[in-house]
Amino acid sequence: MATVVGLIAGSYEQIAFGFRVKTGEKEWTAEAEFTHHAHTASVSAVAASERFVVTGSKDETIQLYDMKKKTDHGALLHHDGTITSLEFYGTTHLLSGGEDGLLCVWSTKKWECLKSIKAHKGHVTSLSVHPSGKLALSVGTDKTLRTWNLINGRSAFIKNIKQNAHIVRWSPDGDRYVVVLNDKVDIYKLETASVTGTVTNPKRISSLKFLNNSILAVAGDDETVRLCDVGKAQWVCEFKAHETRVKAVDSLIVEDYCVLVTASNDGFIKMWKIHLKEDLESPTLLGEISTTARLTCLAVWKPSSVQPIAEEPASEATTSGELSEVLTKKRRVQITTEKVILEDESKPKKKKKDSGK
Repeated sequence: MATVVGLIAGSYEQIAFGFRVKTGEKEWTAEAEFTHHAHTASVSAVAASERFVVTGSKDETIQLYDMKKKTDHGALLHHDGTITSLEFYGTTHLLSGGEDGLLCVWSTKKWECLKSIKAHKGHVTSLSVHPSGKLALSVGTDKTLRTWNLINGRSAFIKNIKQNAHIVRWSPDGDRYVVVLNDKVDIYKLETASVTGTVTNPKRISSLKFLNNSILAVAGDDETVRLCDVGKAQWVCEFKAHETRVKAVDSLIVEDYCVLVTASNDGFIKMWKIHLKEDLESPTLLGEISTTARLTCLAVWKPSSVQPIAEEPASEATTSGELSEVLTKKRRVQITTEKVILEDESKPKKKKKDSGK
């Protein structure tokens, strides 16, 4: 049976492109489904859930597009500055990060901001939600990596790093995560919150994606995509994907193989077939799309996605070991409908004045 797949790409030209892909064993073809020109500046981030596609921009807005109704669904205007990062958790919540240092949690039911956290002193450069929905990681221009307990919207712990990191990602199983500093990928184990290995790309890294729990696809400021075995911290495969630098990568699993999708400044979106075996072979090209635009970001859309967040909250945790324990409990997070604005945790808290009541 053919898989239903959509591809969404943002561009410097302010437009988000939507394509419907016809899948086949040897060839995938794409038809233009929509162009969404809701921004007044370049598109900087994109994310897709089962129903919605969201795009963030340098115009400080997050634009919503309803994939079910094929209509513009309005805009979210909470951030003050470029939207740098967008990520859905299942169908129920969206997390956004921006140059204003805020990390916001949105309900997709009424599109209200449930929590607005002052996450970093500088910009939030990237965020990632743990597969359980209980934790989020963020990195920013204050040279910190922060772990957030999404139940109470508070910082679980802060790790100082030597440089400003610009990408952070959880692995699909949630037992490790990676942090990108310019051309370097640091691989962390959740249990110890320590670096277990590092790989260095020849050029600055622009995007990466876990294809499964052990293979990471890495793209940078050149035309090559490299695959890394995160357990061994080694490059295991590389191939020329585009004519100019690769700006974004995403992927999906189809039957017994993986499809890696790449987008480039050359205007092309390409779909690559990879068999994730022990001895990785160079991927084969399934299909390509010419947008004639300078692409900046990319997301794969599938109509069926992960489960919603539900049930009772887990306890607070302050160390990596405690966080690991929290995650092993068979619970899911419930994000309350209370709007919380938190000060930076590193600042001393002001004493409350006695109101005399």
